[in-house]
Amino acid sequence: MDVQGLTGSKKEFKSFPYSKISSFSVETAGTFDGDSDFKIWVSGVGVFEIKFRKSLNIKKVGKFLSEKLLG
Repeated sequence: MDVQGLTGSKKEFKSFPYSKISSFSVETAGTFDGDSDFKIWVSGVGVFEIKFRKSLNIKKVGKFLSEKLLG
């Protein structure tokens, strides 16, 4: 989900099958950087970048996706 606009009322949802994900990267939040970055490459579509708040455990997201992709 991509929240857009000043009020956050505009939202875009995207969904892809696991079989189309060619790779992904996880960048955890640093001491002074409050956001974690998550990038996902989808075959035939391109790359998507998602920013998460520091409060979300981005490592768990990466682990979950690894388990789904690598079986």
